[in-house]
Amino acid sequence: MERVRDVSELPKAHLHLHFTGSMRPSTVLELADKHGVRLPDALTEALVGGEPPSLRATDERGWFRFQRLYDAARSCLREPEDIQRLVREAAEEDVRDGSGWLEIQVDPTSYAPRLGGLIPALEVILDAVETTSRETGLGMRVLVAANRMKHPLDARTLARLAVRYADRGVVGFGLSNDERRGMARDFDRAFGIAREAGLLSAPHGGELAGPSSVRDCLDDLGANRVGHGVRAAEDPRLMKRLADRQVTCEVCPASNVALGVYEKPEDVPLRTLFEAGVPLALGADDPLLFGSRLAAQYEIARRHHGFTDAELAEVARQSVRGSAAPEDVKAKLLAGVDDWLMS
Repeated sequence: MERVRDVSELPKAHLHLHFTGSMRPSTVLELADKHGVRLPDALTEALVGGEPPSLRATDERGWFRFQRLYDAARSCLREPEDIQRLVREAAEEDVRDGSGWLEIQVDPTSYAPRLGGLIPALEVILDAVETTSRETGLGMRVLVAANRMKHPLDARTLARLAVRYADRGVVGFGLSNDERRGMARDFDRAFGIAREAGLLSAPHGGELAGPSSVRDCLDDLGANRVGHGVRAAEDPRLMKRLADRQVTCEVCPASNVALGVYEKPEDVPLRTLFEAGVPLALGADDPLLFGSRLAAQYEIARRHHGFTDAELAEVARQSVRGSAAPEDVKAKLLAGVDDWLMS
């Protein structure tokens, strides 16, 4: 019988982790107490009880509730020290789960009002990432994400800001929030600004909306990666296109189930995508609200989809290849994957 290896020791890259959503539950509670923030009862009960809140975002009311809880947690981040704590703890959790490279996703406009403006907010975040990376040994970079619910002009401002700080740790540009709102093409100029400067294009698509959302990410935004992308499994031609172009889908199994995209972990089309040759990078999305971090996503692949250790190792390799890590970092992580498989 084949020995089952510890997935937390498997070297991997983490490409889909949102800033506020990366927080530990205990940290949110402590920061809320520190700043006198009254959290919604449902969030407090979930954080105290250790169980994620009940969420379902496939209808508008459910998505609004998810955003309300997320915004409440974000309101606890009010000082540079809070940002530094979040980044360090996110890195510690990733290291514990075997991550050797983390690209954390953030919309700095959400933190600007309390941190002195848009530029100071991003600089606080980048300083925290640089310090934490140096002290923990985890490769860390930032993906600046625009909000699909805001005006495309805001996205262009963020794209220019991302380009300005490309030499300070920004490696990509994204587009988050409810993909059912607005058209991807409305944000094409923002993504053009980012791509022309060499930043990765990594918009969300194919989660709450179907395969057409993924196609829009490719056609209108020149996506190098797609945040989620699981609904591409409904269209064989689209999967072939993703496979041929080696566009990585940042699949977040626990999140998909928590938000009602799929009813059960085994319904997430991990194997369908994998066997079609679509590169995958498993991600935790928002562990604060979904209750599981990076290694747990690999456990879902193993337990509910029958992934062997060799297949898990290949998924880890795909996450590394799809990252913006320097070539020497990629080589080290890929060698570590091989060592894990041979152990």
